[in-house]
Amino acid sequence: MHRRSLTPHAVLMLSVGFLLINLAACGGGGGSSSASGGTTTPEPTSTLTLQLPQQGLVPAQLGIIVAQGNADSEAIASYYQSARGVPAANIVRVSLPGSADAISASDFATLKAQVDAQLPAQVQATLLAWGAPSRVTGSTCSMSITSAMAFGYDAKYCSTGSACVATAASPYYDSESRQPWTDLGMRPSMMIGPATLAGAKPLIDRGVSADASYPTGDGWLIRSNDSQRNVRWSDYGSLPSTWAGLLTLNYVDNSTGPDSANTISGRSNVLFYFTGVGSAAGLASNQYRPGAIGDSLTSYGGQLPDGGGQTTVLDWLNAGLTASYGTVEEPCNFVAKFSRASVLIDQYWRGGTLIEAYWKSVQTPGEGLFVGEPLAQPFRDKPSMSIVNGQYQISSRALRSGASYALQYRIGAAGSWVTLATFTGKQSSAQNLTAPLPPASATDLRWMGPCPNSNAQQCVLATSS
Repeated sequence: MHRRSLTPHAVLMLSVGFLLINLAACGGGGGSSSASGGTTTPEPTSTLTLQLPQQGLVPAQLGIIVAQGNADSEAIASYYQSARGVPAANIVRVSLPGSADAISASDFATLKAQVDAQLPAQVQATLLAWGAPSRVTGSTCSMSITSAMAFGYDAKYCSTGSACVATAASPYYDSESRQPWTDLGMRPSMMIGPATLAGAKPLIDRGVSADASYPTGDGWLIRSNDSQRNVRWSDYGSLPSTWAGLLTLNYVDNSTGPDSANTISGRSNVLFYFTGVGSAAGLASNQYRPGAIGDSLTSYGGQLPDGGGQTTVLDWLNAGLTASYGTVEEPCNFVAKFSRASVLIDQYWRGGTLIEAYWKSVQTPGEGLFVGEPLAQPFRDKPSMSIVNGQYQISSRALRSGASYALQYRIGAAGSWVTLATFTGKQSSAQNLTAPLPPASATDLRWMGPCPNSNAQQCVLATSS
């Protein structure tokens, strides 16, 4: 048999075919997707991350105000500083004119000037390490010393004479501010309450043991049969269902019931307790969780030492709670002058310290005295952001229910911000969110959410730089 020679054209066609087979086998040909199984090489992505903002004040942000030369005040401050690790630079000693339960507005102005001049700039809130004075008296009305320490004494924050009038509002009410001094120019304050270390030590210990305990707790929200003092009831009814599966809350409508049902007794695991009576019977018969908060809407719960015969804030603390609130001046039954349970529980649950949650729950606190252990934090926030399987994994319990949040990136300092993902805050133990990674060329990330001084507006809450 004779072998036939290939023509030049056939040789060329065979060479081209061989080259195409090799390119396909090597994944060549530009990497374009085709029916033959080619794939697109993904664009490299960024490894940028950021630190999510953490809810709750820390010891370095708390100032302790001591009555200089008062052995009890010094002992309380020393024990608290040690228990909480408050920096020595945050301790301010002031001279108190005597040991009366009230201080004049002029004497208080001198005291506050001393405090403001000595506190480090990073201090956002204060603890008054004494049991008296508890109020500041002016020519027309009295403010609680905790509110006067926050705002300065000003008659717009208290009712003049015997008139029933509304008072000035706090910009801190139900806000998202994590640094009230930096954001709003005010330092919320709390008085320890007990006047001796023997009384204060158990209270401080309860606050410390509350931290990161995440109690399910029992909350008692009581509409009493006292029509003048039960006016907070409209805030209570929906809370048990709102918090179902997260907290055990009980709404009791005793508006037409017996006096004995205006309060609870013999209960255990109590975390929240709000009612409206002049005298809250049976307080000490209950067992309270560390970090428990409770108060009654009545006239003189904060007017120490005796409250005009009414149950005082000290009675609540002595029964085993960690904080309470009461007014030092006749407030009349303005709901805004007392704590709002729905706000308090939400702020506490999302990781706020006790002082933050309580202060944020009172819209017009000028006449109200806050007492207790300020840094108790049962629902401590532990936010995290990491890259897992090619996407961001974000976790936080601090997101405000119904509020909008966004994760954005940009390329270069002059670049426009591009949204990677948006989120809506929900009521949960902790929201676990995901977002895609930005391209490798991204230079910055930022986390957007409600502004510290306006929940309706968006602000930058954290950045990668």
